[in-house]
Amino acid sequence: MVSDPRAKTSRPAHAVLAVVFQVRGGRLEVLLWERALDPCAGCWSLPGGELAGDETLEQSIRRHLAAKVDVRELSHLEQLETLSDPDRTPLRRELATAYLGLVPRDAEPALPSDTRWHPVDDLPVLAFDHEPVVLAARERLRGKLSYTNIGFALAPETFTISELRDLYRAALGHEISATNLQRVLLRRGVLKVTGERREPGPAGGRPAAVYRFERLEYQITDQFAALRPRRAAMPPGARPRRGRA
Repeated sequence: MVSDPRAKTSRPAHAVLAVVFQVRGGRLEVLLWERALDPCAGCWSLPGGELAGDETLEQSIRRHLAAKVDVRELSHLEQLETLSDPDRTPLRRELATAYLGLVPRDAEPALPSDTRWHPVDDLPVLAFDHEPVVLAARERLRGKLSYTNIGFALAPETFTISELRDLYRAALGHEISATNLQRVLLRRGVLKVTGERREPGPAGGRPAAVYRFERLEYQITDQFAALRPRRAAMPPGARPRRGRA
């Protein structure tokens, strides 16, 4: 009896995937590569590949990112989730461990022709279960921007508060006050003034102070904090509702 080549093996394979984010042109974008072969030919996928027998999960995803999409220097990498649905891929039983990776705004990895950055709020058709993985990674990043110093992984080495605000706004998906962001991050000891000043652009204004992150490694700074959107202004004569905020 000839076995079905599409039949799934009883022992699952183990793959790794990476959701790599960068703020580009004021938008949070994710790195994807276009599949040339079935299944899902023509769809876009998260970079990754199979776990080798002599490597850890992190070693594996770093190897695949370097070999397939030429991303060698990540400012932050953390494990996101493990996907175990038996039907997540059509050819075989495959577990996949997904990672969240961040690239600073001023980095420009050399990408192969089948790999591009895509806005997270305007994704193309993704293969398998990759779209919910991307969205889960975005929610993880948004949460951690509130209570950790993870903004260092999106920012260049030095920046003005307005530039940092633009990065946070792109990642969070809502407006955020530069003044409030400065106050919060300075109070937590996350930012450091460099003593430099940046000349204003064509619109004019005063020279802006230049900052850097105090630490370039992940740190929980305020585990109960949340950077939320501003509340909409109440119409004249309206009364606030009673109850919990």
